[in-house]
Amino acid sequence: MGSHQLQEQTWLLENGNIKGLSKETKHGRTAHNMSSSSLRKKSDRTLVSKPLVFVLSLVGLTPLAERVSFITEQVAYYTGPTVGGLLNATCGNVTELVIAILALSSNKIAVVKYSLLGSILSNLLLVLGTSLFCGGIANLRAEQKYDRRQADVNSLMLLLGLLCHLLPMLFRYGAASPALTADPSLYLSRASSIVMLIAYFAYLVFQLWTHRELFEAEEEVGDGNNASEEQAVIGFWSGFAWLVGMTVFIALLSEYVVDTIEDASDSWGLSVSFLSIILLPIVGNAAEHAGAVIFAFKNKLDISLGVALGSATQISMFVVPLCVTVAWIMGVKMDLNFNLLETGSLALAIIATSFTLQDGSSHYMKGLILLLCYIVIGACFFVQRTPFDQANVTNITVKSATDAVLSA
Repeated sequence: MGSHQLQEQTWLLENGNIKGLSKETKHGRTAHNMSSSSLRKKSDRTLVSKPLVFVLSLVGLTPLAERVSFITEQVAYYTGPTVGGLLNATCGNVTELVIAILALSSNKIAVVKYSLLGSILSNLLLVLGTSLFCGGIANLRAEQKYDRRQADVNSLMLLLGLLCHLLPMLFRYGAASPALTADPSLYLSRASSIVMLIAYFAYLVFQLWTHRELFEAEEEVGDGNNASEEQAVIGFWSGFAWLVGMTVFIALLSEYVVDTIEDASDSWGLSVSFLSIILLPIVGNAAEHAGAVIFAFKNKLDISLGVALGSATQISMFVVPLCVTVAWIMGVKMDLNFNLLETGSLALAIIATSFTLQDGSSHYMKGLILLLCYIVIGACFFVQRTPFDQANVTNITVKSATDAVLSA
């Protein structure tokens, strides 16, 4: 009986008739085809879902950032204006700090550098430019003045931070071989980070104790504006608990952002530098941006300058060196060399902001210029198409240029 079925299947195959094949064979082929098809569909869904997770995480970070700003204002009623101001600035930058630490744990040093650089550029050009522009349009007939002493101190701090960023880059580019300067550049960055942290703590002492009168104008204006809202709507410990809970949610969403940013970059055809430098800071600082613009509408530029410059100074002089120190503890080799294009953009942004704030007065044209500078820098990173790991590309470029100079 078995030999008869075998002969029948052989005759059917030889005559090209496959309908008589066993059901087991067809079932096996069908299962194989279905399995391959399901794997392809699952892979396609994965490629589509990761950019969607990136977008939803960014959308979720926006209201959380706004609530953190509100809670810190409520807690400030119990801690006083000095400690409350420091708490407000620190919690306002909690999104960037959490994203940076999570990216460091995943050894994504480029994401850390890009996000922190983008936060500084966003505060100096986008937030301050929008505030000056909207304030100038809303107060065309009023003279807009501010205390330039506060702006001068912040500008000096930003220039010190720029020097600490420039030296490791110039140290590497000026050497004969980039390979020989990798470790010395890292050691220089770590030493500069310690200097920056010391300078920032000295700045806190200067701001909160020894020369507090330079920053009292901002507090007095704020107290006069909020005279009817001096009572907190929540208790101190309730606000503290909400602050901790929201920080946990921000850390969770930030982890999704860090894990999916490369997939979103590949799916949308945008560089990781554009997403990190332009998109992430806008979302993370949404609450601060809105507050600075509202105070500018009310012709209270001292508060707007305090928000924009204070946040930029804290990112540059505290968060960046803190990330280098944390990376040092974690065994991750993060330095202060942000590459030529990024460091040049930072230098021009600081110089443009310092020239804008040098005379103590403002009008909408100054804000417009800062906004246009931000748009040009954003367009630069939008068209940039560099690999995610830029360290090797930089080394190859510097080595080629050095070899050409030596051969000549």
